[in-house]
Amino acid sequence: MRTQPDPHAAEAAEHRRRLVRELDAAGVLSDPAWRAAFEAVPRHRFVPYYFVARPGGHERLWGEDPDDGRRARWLRGAYADAALATRVRDGELVSSSSQPSLMARMLHALALGDGDRVLEVGAGTGYNAALLAHRLGDDRVTSLDLDPDIAESARSHLAAAGHRPAVLAGDGARGCPERAPFDAVVATCALPSVPYAWLAQCAPGARVLAPLATGLIRLEVHGADRAEGRFLGTGAHFVPLRGGGADPVRPPYLGGLPRQASGDDLFRFLLVLTAGSLDPHEALSLWQREGRPGRERFGVTLAGGRQWAWLDDPEGPYLWPLGPPR
Repeated sequence: MRTQPDPHAAEAAEHRRRLVRELDAAGVLSDPAWRAAFEAVPRHRFVPYYFVARPGGHERLWGEDPDDGRRARWLRGAYADAALATRVRDGELVSSSSQPSLMARMLHALALGDGDRVLEVGAGTGYNAALLAHRLGDDRVTSLDLDPDIAESARSHLAAAGHRPAVLAGDGARGCPERAPFDAVVATCALPSVPYAWLAQCAPGARVLAPLATGLIRLEVHGADRAEGRFLGTGAHFVPLRGGGADPVRPPYLGGLPRQASGDDLFRFLLVLTAGSLDPHEALSLWQREGRPGRERFGVTLAGGRQWAWLDDPEGPYLWPLGPPR
């Protein structure tokens, strides 16, 4: 497959080797297949421009800047282990390229095997789809985005890098039944609850990995209406899912809480996860009583048209409903 000429190829290759060494040192590239993907896929092709925060707004860095210094900053930043803001509308972030080390953790957690079919919800720049396509093959990857412009941009970036998976514009919460069944579903946008449509489009034993309540829930699918799993230990902050008629993920109210708790990322996770079930002071009491529980002690179950979050045991004393009934 022919790719477009790349004037930054030589310098980018060195930056890419540095990034892979950094990810390797962080312990997130234990699988040789994913190491090979990060070594091969040119991230800068997926971020021809991005925005960096500056007092009073954002600065745009791009690969065709006539200034050599700014162009060099763009290329270095493209291979930093950091999230990159790629679309900002009215001062609000609407699309980004995720932090590579977090992407590597998520890809490892999917436990993909040769021949698996994957649905990605949230096309973003197309970089994550390119990593998946390198591992599985273009025909095994489907990427969805609600915004047709974002989907088209991701499709263009992928083609420039030599990949042509299916990139479609559509409501990610509804999945993609025409491309099902899937062995894995991965979302790169924050969810208020797990869309039921995904389970019906999954093969038995499929994995679902999605950002939920500033964490990453990994579910194993046991049927069209049942899935269960625990959160990974790492935190995750993503642009919210749009579409599906779901209420957006809202930041928790922290007024009147002790500074030690309000500034703690694990406590914020508990607040978001239990929003609508526990008020902040009830959540604080639970958090203190349970010894500041980590994310990996929490899980989610979907069964019988309902879904709920839980602490330690899906049938234990600490259960909180998620989303409306099916």
